[in-house]
Amino acid sequence: MTLQWFLSSTVRQAAALARHVEKLLNHQRDILSPQAVEAVRGGIHQLRQALAAKLKRDALQSEMRHLDTLAGKWLKPYPHAAWRENVEVLLVALTVAMGIRTFFLQPFKIPTGSMQPTLFGVTSINLEQEPGFKPPAGLERVREWFAGVSYIKVVAGNDGALDAVQPPIRFLIFNIKQTLYIGGRPYTIWFPPDYGAYSLEQRAGIQLGQRFRAGDTVVNVRVDAGDHLFVDRLTYNFRAPERGEIIVFETKGIPEERRERFRIPGDQFYIKRLVGLSGERIQIGEDRHLIINGKRQDASSPHFERVYSFEPQEPPRDSHYSGYVDGPQLAPFFVANNGTVEIPPDDFMVMGDNTVNSLDSRAWGPFPSKYVIGKAFFVYWPITDRFGWGYHR
Repeated sequence: MTLQWFLSSTVRQAAALARHVEKLLNHQRDILSPQAVEAVRGGIHQLRQALAAKLKRDALQSEMRHLDTLAGKWLKPYPHAAWRENVEVLLVALTVAMGIRTFFLQPFKIPTGSMQPTLFGVTSINLEQEPGFKPPAGLERVREWFAGVSYIKVVAGNDGALDAVQPPIRFLIFNIKQTLYIGGRPYTIWFPPDYGAYSLEQRAGIQLGQRFRAGDTVVNVRVDAGDHLFVDRLTYNFRAPERGEIIVFETKGIPEERRERFRIPGDQFYIKRLVGLSGERIQIGEDRHLIINGKRQDASSPHFERVYSFEPQEPPRDSHYSGYVDGPQLAPFFVANNGTVEIPPDDFMVMGDNTVNSLDSRAWGPFPSKYVIGKAFFVYWPITDRFGWGYHR
C-alpha cells in the first residue's frame, strides 16, 4: 500500500477521499439517521478494501464514484464548503504556530544596543549629517537589504509645518506604511523599518511644528535592523539556566519601585547575559571583571570569552567589549549596597554586554528567576556574521 501510494495518483486520491468522507461523517454523525451512517460507513469500508486488495485503476475509480454518490445522497451539504475548509486549515495552522511559539520557539527582536557587539539593536544614521553620502544601487543595495539596511527619504513637495507623524500601520509582524503630514499634505512611507526604542522623529532629527519649504529634505536616514532571533522556551523546562547564557525575561519581574525609577515598562521583554545566580555574592572589580563568591571571573569562564576580551589599558567604549563598568551612573544598585550584592534565593542578576550603554541589574538589581522565558537560540535576520547559532559563544 505504501509503495502504491507513492507510485499511483489514483491510490492517493482514493485514500484522501476515504479520509475526507470519514471526517464529514464524524462531524455529522449526531444529526444523521442510522441508515445514512451505515450506508456511508459501508462505502468507506468498501473503498478501503479495494485499496488493500490493490485493485486496478478502473476498478478503484469505480469504488471512488460509488462512495462519492453515497456521500452526496446521505451527507448534508455545507454552505460555502470551500471557505469553511480554508478557514479550518488556517485555524489549525494558527493553533500549531501558537503552540510552537508558546512552548518551543518564540521570535524576538532586539530593540536597543545593550547587548552589542554580541547582538545588535536597531541603529540609524541621519544622512543629512553625512554630506555627499549616496545610498548604493544594484547588487550592493541587494546585499545591504539582506544585511537589514533600509533607507528612508522624504522630500517636501509643499511649504508647511510638520503637522503629524503617524505610527506605522502593522499587519502581523510587518510594518506596512507610515504617513507624515506637512502643511496638511500626506507623505506615505511604504514598508518602513522597525525603529526600535526610538521614533522616526528621533532618528530623523525632526519635530512636530518644524517648518519646511518645498524641496527641503524632511527625512533622510539609514536604519540598520536589530537582530531578530528565536528564543528557546523548551530547554529551561528540563534544566536551570547557567551563568553566561543570554536569556530573555519579562520586565514585570523587576521590582515595581525600581521599574518606576528607571522608567522601565512592565509589559516588555529584555535580553541580557545571566551573570549572577541564586544565593551568590557578586561584586564588580576595579579591573571591570565580576567577582562571584570571592572568585574573579575572566576570559576562561564559559560564555564570557568575548566579554573579557578587552584591553585593560583601553577605556570602556560604547558597543565594544569593555568588561563590566562600575560607578554611580551605571551601577547605582551596587553603589547603594557598598559594592557587594547578595542575590536572594530564586533570583538572578543580568547585565548587557555593552556595559557603557546598558540598563541592567547594575542599576535595578536582581529579579525572580520565574520571569525568565527562555534563552537566545538562533538569529534568523538579518543575514550578517551573527546569523545562526554561533553569536553567543
